[in-house]
Amino acid sequence: MRTDRARGHDLRHHGDAEVRDDGARLTDLAVNVRADTPPLWLRERIAGSLAGLAAYPDGRAARAAVAARHEVPVERVLLTAGAAEAFVLLARGLTVHHPVVVHPQFTEPEAALRDAGHTVGRVLLREEDGFRLDPAAVPEDADLVVVGNPTNPTSVLHPAATIAELARPGRTLVVDEAFLDAVPGEREALAGRTDVPGLVVLRSLTKTWGLAGLRIGYVLAAPETITALERAQPLWPVSTPALAAALACMEPRAVAEAAHAAHRVATDRAHLVAGLREFASDGLRVVEPAQGPFVLVRLPKAADVRRHLRDLGFAVRRGDTFPGLGEEWLRLAVRDRGTVNSFLQALDQAVTLAQH
Repeated sequence: MRTDRARGHDLRHHGDAEVRDDGARLTDLAVNVRADTPPLWLRERIAGSLAGLAAYPDGRAARAAVAARHEVPVERVLLTAGAAEAFVLLARGLTVHHPVVVHPQFTEPEAALRDAGHTVGRVLLREEDGFRLDPAAVPEDADLVVVGNPTNPTSVLHPAATIAELARPGRTLVVDEAFLDAVPGEREALAGRTDVPGLVVLRSLTKTWGLAGLRIGYVLAAPETITALERAQPLWPVSTPALAAALACMEPRAVAEAAHAAHRVATDRAHLVAGLREFASDGLRVVEPAQGPFVLVRLPKAADVRRHLRDLGFAVRRGDTFPGLGEEWLRLAVRDRGTVNSFLQALDQAVTLAQH
């Protein structure tokens, strides 16, 4: 696997690495994809598209469905092979001189920019500030700024108004909303906003619908930005099954199901956080308030704890590959109450083993 160890961090390490190879024996709290997905009705829609594989993909209907879902003109929508592809298109398709990435966050934006030959500036949010965004910390000369909301891995949900303060004439403001549909009511969403200059919003269908293996996401931006990104794309970048999934996931019943799932995730997350607080005497600290389908924790000997958890049948995400974090950090995906209870029991054992 190709790695980018820029400034000591492996920017190409992701949660799937924790469950690759022998991961089938593990309960997965490392990957931020909703468990028990995709649902049957979505699998059937995808399967039904296979009869059309002889034809080249036609994304017009799916693109129009995304536009309707966010109440924007179709010219403001670009379908991509997963949201990760959009970071590559941004790095290669736009004229950028001073890109800045707000960390800790998903590392692919910086990796894509570096691969395209850019020198990337970093703004590191601080633990003592709750990893909250301070617009004043972003250099004025930055002509591309990338920020996640809610941010992976901190699970911090930044106010939309705070993010909008980053907008400037001549600046592209990229907001990664890959997990925003897992927030009840999609609070603080910027998707669909057309009044923020230079705004580019990325969305993914991977997380809520369990489509990591299908690769489908989209970009919402001004038409001229969409045109520039489209020029950087290969022909027919999104497959027919992925287009069928996008069309299905934009339908009202799917949007309603995602909204219901977001409330369930919030309830399960509260249960996980309450259990984690019981480890405060062991030095464990949860970054709160967590608003995404995952939580970030800091604890002594986290690397040892992670190893013992693996021996006990649980995979969790190491945090030291995220700029701004170190070896004492772990990210935990939110799972159902029963899975969380089993995990907390294993964590109790892992912490005890790490202390000896």
